[in-house]
Amino acid sequence: MDYFSSMPRPLPIALVQAPPRPVGDGGFAGEVEAVLRRFPDTRLAAFPELHLCGVDGEGDERTRRLREAAEPLHGKRTTELAELAGDLGIWLAPGTVCEAGDHGELFNTALVFSPRGELAGWYRKVFPWRPHEPYDPGDRFVVADLADAGRVGFSICYDAWFPEVTRHLAWMGAELVLNPVQTTTPDRAQELVLARANAIVNQVFVASVNTAGPFGRGDSLLVGPEGDVLGALPGTGHDVLAHTIDLDEVARVRRDGTAGTNRVWAQFTPGDAPLRLPLYQGRIDPDRWSPREGDDR
Repeated sequence: MDYFSSMPRPLPIALVQAPPRPVGDGGFAGEVEAVLRRFPDTRLAAFPELHLCGVDGEGDERTRRLREAAEPLHGKRTTELAELAGDLGIWLAPGTVCEAGDHGELFNTALVFSPRGELAGWYRKVFPWRPHEPYDPGDRFVVADLADAGRVGFSICYDAWFPEVTRHLAWMGAELVLNPVQTTTPDRAQELVLARANAIVNQVFVASVNTAGPFGRGDSLLVGPEGDVLGALPGTGHDVLAHTIDLDEVARVRRDGTAGTNRVWAQFTPGDAPLRLPLYQGRIDPDRWSPREGDDR
């Protein structure tokens, strides 16, 4: 895929701001079907963080219940979700789930399924919100190719506070960053700023879909690669943000510049010296700065 090409690539998406479902309630298929009845052109439906793992309690009790809700990555839950995506013929991002790791870990894992009924990608939250979340951190950034559409990257809730996450996803070729969220705290206002900032400095679409009330703070939004808000669901209500984005806007913005001015991915030239990064005990090599076609990194 050429990320500096110029061919329209429309992607109708539906961001579902909804309260979490109790573990094992069996009603998720109906919820997705209702979204498609309302927005039949949807190709990608995305839900909030831990949407399928709604549990009560605090502290050790909550951790115990989250562990009870955890399943292996390739277990019954994944099979059922893959079948649902295949039956409906859509890309399905059901939010995140509690994953039971092979060595006793508890991961907070985002999933995406293809219209062919296959698990197309998964991402384990790299930055759990410590000390409040019990999850083990993932160890890699993840992008997934949506056939005939584009490349999607994943960040989960608190990941958005770390600029390294979205920068790496953009560097890996992501054109849309899905950020499922379960924010119940007063810092949702700051997260809205971060969603726009991450979109601007990386020239990507960002979709931040939060849990609805009464549990979550809502305020889901969709941001374009120049930082413009393309759609929003103000407040805590249960609703769907449906919008068709053109992923070729990423190529246009990177080619012409944000506001016709800034071309951050064209910053370096071949003759520039590497820039030391003491924070990371490494450096930026100019010849590795720009996203590359077909590079899985």
